[in-house]
Amino acid sequence: MAHEQDFSTPDQACGTSRRRILGAGSALAAAWALAPAGALAQSKWPAKPVTLVVPFPAGGGTDAFARPMSAQFAKLTGTQLVIDNRGGAGGTLGAGIAAKAAPDGYTLFMGAVHHAIAPSMYPKLDYDIEKDFIPLALVANVPQVLVVNPKNVQGDFKAFLAQVKANPGKLNYGSAGGGTSHHLAGELFKQQTGTFITHIPYRGAGPALQDLMAGSVDMMFDGLGSSAAHIKGGRIKALMVSGSKRSPAFPDVPCAAELGLPNYTVTTWYGLWAPKGTPADIQARVVEEVNRISMADDIKISWANNGAEFGKLTSAQFGSFVSAEVKRWATVVKASGAKLD
Repeated sequence: MAHEQDFSTPDQACGTSRRRILGAGSALAAAWALAPAGALAQSKWPAKPVTLVVPFPAGGGTDAFARPMSAQFAKLTGTQLVIDNRGGAGGTLGAGIAAKAAPDGYTLFMGAVHHAIAPSMYPKLDYDIEKDFIPLALVANVPQVLVVNPKNVQGDFKAFLAQVKANPGKLNYGSAGGGTSHHLAGELFKQQTGTFITHIPYRGAGPALQDLMAGSVDMMFDGLGSSAAHIKGGRIKALMVSGSKRSPAFPDVPCAAELGLPNYTVTTWYGLWAPKGTPADIQARVVEEVNRISMADDIKISWANNGAEFGKLTSAQFGSFVSAEVKRWATVVKASGAKLD
């Protein structure tokens, strides 16, 4: 079971790191307070609408957090945060566009865990997530969930697993694209359960979810952020959340550890970056607004409904977190043997 060991070791280390970092809320406030008062006072940002590049189509997990943030940003600043959905190539197309934007504070990028996976999955990227962007904030962290079309897949997780094992390759799962966490979560599930499920890549979680609800695909390994409303509406059914504990947002859904998969832990996180070269005073202003947004009651309710936590990291801590995730997912990709379809 070498593959499981390869996967669990970096994941556990990352989990420990994440718990340590997420506990640093008080340190975050102090770090943000270190931004030079003069710089904050001098910066007139935002003097015009700000574009937020979201590298997936509307309706996906990134949108589930970007849009409430956009609305709150407008309330707090009186200026629009305009979402620009640029889907394609597992989120790497939009990332490349954002990396080349003018570093003036008027283009920001909201990426996700997929962008820590991409360096190991895509042989040629026209950007480097660690070198071409400035990390600003971890804005959401959510567990992944196994969701199914209730007409295509009936019964509980045990019945589902029996159906998959009895019909190798006949059932399929949709993803937000090759090399995304949806894809890797599916490959790890197959690896750890000894099953074969056909992968169907889409240009984002939104289109994949639409086909899941329509019954064109049988299942997805999705972030709770994009699936939550559809689970509550009965359009899809949740069979399992990843990790060793149930989600407070869906307490009736068993976790992977309960179902005999103690090493199956996959989380989806979303973060905010600026193009390299963005002035330090504007970086500080963006982080200040993100801090204010995270304290808003509307945001707290929205995040809780999606089973998410707002990651209270300093910009430097977020950068270190991303670097650790890039290394972690490189190990996971190698262990699972995942490839682009």
